[in-house]
Amino acid sequence: MTNTYGYVRVSSTNQNEDRQMIALTACEIPKKNIYMDKQSGKDFDRPQYKKLIRKLKSGDLLYILSIDRLGRNYEEIQKQWRILTKDIGIDICVLDMPLLDTRQGKDLMGTFIADLVLQILSFVAQSERENIKKRQAQGITAAKAKGVKFGRPESPLPDDFDKIIKDWDKGTLSTADALKLCNMSESTFYRRRREYNLIHKRF
Repeated sequence: MTNTYGYVRVSSTNQNEDRQMIALTACEIPKKNIYMDKQSGKDFDRPQYKKLIRKLKSGDLLYILSIDRLGRNYEEIQKQWRILTKDIGIDICVLDMPLLDTRQGKDLMGTFIADLVLQILSFVAQSERENIKKRQAQGITAAKAKGVKFGRPESPLPDDFDKIIKDWDKGTLSTADALKLCNMSESTFYRRRREYNLIHKRF
C-alpha cells in the first residue's frame, strides 16, 4: 500500500508555514503524515526530517512544495535525493516544479532531465542561502557602524564590585560567593574584573 507524506520546512520559529501547509493539504495528505521542521536548511540534522526518513517505506510518495524546503546545501540535497529515491525507494513530487516528479518519465531521458533539473535547483538553493548570509553580514556591519548594539545589554556592576574583586583577589571571598553577589557566570565575572582593572589601571 502506498502511503503519502509531506515535508515542510521554515528557517525559524517566526516564519509562516501556511503556504506550504495549504499546498500539501490540497494533495489530501493525512495531517499525521506531514512533518515540519523550523530550522535552517544548511544540513539535514533536523528532528522531524529524521523521523520522516525512519517512517518512509519503498513505494511511498513524498510531497514538498519546493526543492529549497528540502534543503539549501547543494551536495546534501543530491545525497538525500539518492537516499530517498534509490536506497529507500520512494517517489518524490516537488509541487512547484513538475519536472521533479519521480512518478513521471522513469525512462532514461526522463531520469536525465529530472537529474539535471535537480542539480540546477539545488545549486540555486545553496546560492540563495549564501546570498542571504552575505546580506545579513553586510546589514550587521552597516548597523554596527551606526552604533547599533547587538545582543542582550550587560547587567550593571554591583555598587560594591570594587570590594568584591578585592576580597576575591585576596582569597577572603570564594568564587562561588563572588558570582552570587555579582549575579554573573564565571566567565563573565573574569571578563568584567579584567575590564574593571584596566579601566582603573589596576594590573
